[in-house]
Amino acid sequence: MPRINRQRNKIRLLFELSMASILLVFTPALHAQNAVDGAALLLQNARLIVGDGTVLEGASILVNGDTITAVASADEITIPENVSIVDLTGKTIIPALIDAHAHLGYAGRFNWGAENYTRENLIDNLQRYAYFGFAAVFSAGSDPDELALEIQTAQRSGEITGARFLFAAGMAPPAQGPNNQFLVHALRLAEVTGMTILRGLEDPQQARAAVREVAAKGIPFIKLWVDDRNGTQQKLEPALYRAVIAAAMANEIPVFVHQQYAEDMPELLDAGVQGFLHGRLGSAFGADIALAVKQANAFVVPNLGLAELRREAIGEDPFLRQVIPPPVAERLSTSSGQRQLHPPLDPARERELRESFAHLIAAEVDILLGTDAGAIPGHPFGYTGHRELEIFVRLGMTPMQALIAATSKPAQRLGLEDLGLLKVGFSADLVILDANPLDDIRNTRSIYQVYLRGKLVDREAFISNLAN
Repeated sequence: MPRINRQRNKIRLLFELSMASILLVFTPALHAQNAVDGAALLLQNARLIVGDGTVLEGASILVNGDTITAVASADEITIPENVSIVDLTGKTIIPALIDAHAHLGYAGRFNWGAENYTRENLIDNLQRYAYFGFAAVFSAGSDPDELALEIQTAQRSGEITGARFLFAAGMAPPAQGPNNQFLVHALRLAEVTGMTILRGLEDPQQARAAVREVAAKGIPFIKLWVDDRNGTQQKLEPALYRAVIAAAMANEIPVFVHQQYAEDMPELLDAGVQGFLHGRLGSAFGADIALAVKQANAFVVPNLGLAELRREAIGEDPFLRQVIPPPVAERLSTSSGQRQLHPPLDPARERELRESFAHLIAAEVDILLGTDAGAIPGHPFGYTGHRELEIFVRLGMTPMQALIAATSKPAQRLGLEDLGLLKVGFSADLVILDANPLDDIRNTRSIYQVYLRGKLVDREAFISNLAN
């Protein structure tokens, strides 16, 4: 009992300090409101990319509160008396995007590390995602349990704005799992806060107990690391991950995995893994593995930008530069000496990626947008999601397939039953674009407005608040 009380005191102190920091340092980053308070909202005469492969031209969406209540041509909708009408002729509406693989909290505005993980910084991360048109983000196994659960409660009550926050309990061999740089910070954060972040697995009995603890806390996902980090860590043994997966299935908890190689995937699929947070595309990822993933009804997050964008001078991209401080932009530019505006792609590697991607598409595997943003310095939230979609299309997806991978597919796989589609009864989470992304996937950047839960995201306020 004394240990529990000490932990509770630490948690209470952390929350109180975080709240004080919000009041002293931050002004609200995203002021969200309907066009007319209390009014229904009619967005009319737009192109609607529904999220399931269909397109409606010259259509309208009626929003009441936080819900889409009608989708049709304007003359087919019964318009309420108290309604705010917005004409969107020439514009395109898509469902707000979803990032199915990230690590929130460690990336601050100026630097990266455990010292940044506070309540207010986590909120700032979620608001940054909202700025870039994201409705939700899945943080994969690196969050302090109690703080993450508190943030979810605050979001459900409407206290916190921004993208919807989901997270998983992370499991690996004791004191291992994330990349070695990240691991140091995750362990430090756990020590400072007294909260559980990584659950070390020692034997099958203890692994099953860890799953029962996760279920008791109401954490809906488990993330496993199965990777020896090039011989610097211990790779999770099959007996342990099988014990976790069996116990998770008994508790109806999906298990997603970070696997080291494509060759690891068949045995993990046999154990019951429901998704892979790294595609491991390349020569070893053939049609047989793609077919096995499909037959197991699992999904794949290709996660390609993490390797590619670290060589690119992304700090010189205006789409990103407007939302990062100048010193950070400088570190991510050509002046760093480590980045290029257009780094050359290795032809052999590009061919292997295209072939693996084609196998996934041919097998009709669910491909999900995921970025691993926040796992290392310099891989920014929100921005990297748009770039990942560009890579998807470069490797063989159509723009429509890429948009589905960023909207309805991750919503289905993450249990977000009210997100990912522009349909009646769904949450009014949508992005209005100036240009059609079906013509060019880069047009997802042409953001005119973002609505989350039926409320307009004040993107200008977010920009203004960056100076604070």
